[in-house]
Amino acid sequence: MCTYTQTSGATVTVIASEKTWIEDEAIQQLKTTAELNGMKRVVGLPDLHPGRGTPIGAAFMSESWIYPHLVGNDIGCGMGLWKTDLSVHKLKLDTWVSKLDNLDEPWDGDTSEWLSDYQLGSTPFDHSLGTIGGGNHFAELQKIESVLDKELFETLGLSTKHFYLLVHSGSRGLGEFILRKHTDGSIGLLENSPEAIDYLTQHDMAVRWAGANRSLIAHRFLSCLKGTGSKVLDVFHNTVEPYNEDNQSYWLHRKGATPSDQGGVVIPGSRGSFSYLVMPTGSQVSNAYSLAHGAGRKWKRTDAKSKLSKFRMDDLTHTDLGSRVICEDKDLIFEEAPQAYKKIDTVVNDLVNEGLIKVVAILRPVITYKTRRGK
Repeated sequence: MCTYTQTSGATVTVIASEKTWIEDEAIQQLKTTAELNGMKRVVGLPDLHPGRGTPIGAAFMSESWIYPHLVGNDIGCGMGLWKTDLSVHKLKLDTWVSKLDNLDEPWDGDTSEWLSDYQLGSTPFDHSLGTIGGGNHFAELQKIESVLDKELFETLGLSTKHFYLLVHSGSRGLGEFILRKHTDGSIGLLENSPEAIDYLTQHDMAVRWAGANRSLIAHRFLSCLKGTGSKVLDVFHNTVEPYNEDNQSYWLHRKGATPSDQGGVVIPGSRGSFSYLVMPTGSQVSNAYSLAHGAGRKWKRTDAKSKLSKFRMDDLTHTDLGSRVICEDKDLIFEEAPQAYKKIDTVVNDLVNEGLIKVVAILRPVITYKTRRGK
């Protein structure tokens, strides 16, 4: 762990070992963010990598000021895990791959009724409800590879006999619309101002919409396989929320960071690598109550295809772990190749060695759904 103190008085902490590649650009983006008005603590996690002016894989604690650009355009993006009723002994890999179709098309059900369960009305973006989106979003069928903490595993109501579904998606175009409405560069919103109140109202709505979206994705995915599921957890990676620490009020922003104050969470690798179900441990103060949200990019998207020029598209639909990848977008399948990401075991070990998590179980990918559409 490295800690820097800015001229503003804010602290910048990077939680990563020497084995974990962190780009200098990402460190500089952290330091720049620390100079914002009211910023008190900035934390980069092991999956830290540069974003468009704002680093991804980071948490920011400010006093009196709210910064929409530190949440980003995919408000409420996060990850949900469902325990399915599909038995691991009845895997039909080729058949299931063929049946997972039409998940990119608008849902043919009643979106208004689905949204009402999340205290939401209709929005102009409801045609995207139940769809995964691009980038690093996915829906992945998984099975338990190994259990490292049997007691915690059973406390969570889990079983090695069933498949699990991990869904990573967010608020789709809704979050982008809200960000554009409320941000002008890196200018913040003073808490309790009309602008801040309006942003937070729409932010909270987008967070609920993103949760509804992940649940509908899970429903659609499992329906294709004639299965059902029960939600184990659902957490948000891109949010801002009020936080009280030592009787002092802050605004905790997360940009690609998993909350560590809500119980067990999943930290996934890239497609074709294991995911880790973990339980936060310790005080969680040094890491701003946040954990890595994945492996973190090693290569920029624009570089991935040239670095993987020896591979054909078909080579990337079958992984070294025996899983299948459904992705018909010729650019996306290269951009999201496992080689473009850091090693997930290194990221998780950094958090373990800092005393921030305990690994409960390791999950193996079976089918990763990205998109049936070409670009």
